Amino acid sequence: MPKGEIELPDEIKAQFGPGDEYQVFLIENSIVLKKIQKELDIKEWFRRIEELGPDPNQPTLEEISKIVKEV
Repeated sequence: MPKGEIELPDEIKAQFGPGDEYQVFLIENSIVLKKIQKELDIKEWFRRIEELGPDPNQPTLEEISKIVKEV
C-alpha cells in the first residue's frame, strides 16, 4: 500500500457513493470521516422530488376543503 493511504473494509466502502466527498479528522486515537453535504441546485432538487413520486398520504381537495371549513 502506498505511503499515506489507508485501506477501508468493504462494508465501509459500500456506504460511499460516486462523487461523495469527506473531511478527515483525527480525534484522540480515531480517524473520523465526515461526509461533506453539498448544496443542491434547483434541477437536482426537482429530480429528487420527482423520484419520490406522489405522497400517498396527500389529502384530496375535498378533504382539504372540509378541514378549512371546520377551522
